[in-house]
Parts: sequence; C-alpha cells; structure tokens
Amino acid sequence: MAKNIQSLERAAAMLRLLAGGERRLGLSDIASSLGLAKGTAHGILRTLQAEGFVEQDPASGRYQLGAELLRLGNSYLDVHELRARALVWTDDLARSSGESVHLGVLHQQGVLIVHHVFRPDDSRQVLEVGAMQPLHSTALGKVLSAYDPVAHSEAVEVAREPFTPRTVTALEEFESLLDLTRARGWAADVEETWEGVAAVAAPIHDRRRMPVGAVAITGAVERVCAAGELRSELVAAVRDCARAVSRDLGAGRF
Repeated sequence: MAKNIQSLERAAAMLRLLAGGERRLGLSDIASSLGLAKGTAHGILRTLQAEGFVEQDPASGRYQLGAELLRLGNSYLDVHELRARALVWTDDLARSSGESVHLGVLHQQGVLIVHHVFRPDDSRQVLEVGAMQPLHSTALGKVLSAYDPVAHSEAVEVAREPFTPRTVTALEEFESLLDLTRARGWAADVEETWEGVAAVAAPIHDRRRMPVGAVAITGAVERVCAAGELRSELVAAVRDCARAVSRDLGAGRF
C-alpha cells in the first residue's frame, strides 16, 4: 500500500486548523497545535501562501485562509449545483433534438464535460463526463471564451491547434468569432474539432449574471445542419435550455 506524502498531510492539517476556531493564527500557534517545528510550519505556510491558499496579515503576521481556496470551494459547489439544476432541462433537450447534449465548464485551459446526455436512440455511445475539450474550436469552448474573461485569456494566450482544415487559429479571426458569439448569444462548431461532427452551444449564467458553464447539442453534420447551416430549431432549443438552467440558478430573464 502506498504511503501518504507527509508534507501534503501537514498542509491539509494546517488548512483544517485555519478553517476552524479563530479567524487568524500566528506561526507559534500553528506549529504547537500541529506538533511541528516552527521552521517546518513556516515552510509549509510559505508554500501555501505562494499558491494563494493562505494569506498573512501584514500588520499582525497572523495567517488565515486565502482567496484561492475559497474560489476552489465555490467552483466545486457551483459545478454540482449547475449539474443538478441542468438534469431535467438537458434530458428534455436530448429528447426533443434527438442528439447528444453536453454540459461544460471552464477547467484549466479547456472545457471539462460535467454532464452528458446520450442521443436517444439505440446506437452505441461512450459517456464523456470528465473529458476535456479545447476552448478555441468547440462550440462550448467558444461560448465560454466569449463570456468568461478567464476563459478568453486562456484561449488567446496559447497556441490554437488546427484539428481540421476548418479550425480557426488566427487570433484576429478567432476574436471576430467571439464577437459574433456575443452578438447572437450562441456559438457553432461545424467540423472545426472533429470531421463530420457539428455542435451548437449557449451560455449559462448564475444569480450574479456570471457565466458558469455552457450547454451544447452535438451530432453528425448531416443531422445538425441543413444546407450548410445549423438548423435554426436546434439553435433555438439550445438557447431555451441555457435560459431555463440560468433561471433555475437565479439569473432571472435574459
């Protein structure tokens, strides 16, 4: 059986200590409570502080939990609430469209699929929950890049890989696509990521009117498109689904 990493155990214990009891603790308090030498405790605190998990009050020198830890905690809660609120609406969308439906959120430099409803037929399909999709070429990624400043930075600051001849990689053209996405409220991917596959996605907002995810219909080009364009009824259905989930998250009307 693999041994636990002692430094990580100590860091976790330190975060739990700061999470309970007094709001701020000094180095001596932390070291004595955890049975650590001051030098060891200070080294761990310094690392946690550099990562944003711990903050030090400049006046007193005492430590408290940092904003990054709070952000990660809120992200965890937001994703679970998003998925819970979207279950019924995404099931309805898959049933009415006859296609697969994906729910995605920003994660690192891509889109993390947090919910996937299979196409309602008897075809063999693979569950894609936990899969990562690129920001610059997928419909989900373009929606997030258009509405979320963090996703936008991730998408424009890295090299955009050409997955197919249709993939947009030039920065100016990519920014134009994001402008178009914001103007019409949805994004498309017609064979930009996978040959023969098309998708349409719309943004989901929370009670603060912040973008927290996106929902997409994905399927074969010949079913999702007509005369080279995305079928208007699928675009409308995705937007309606996104609005419904947003309303359930407290965003009100869009």
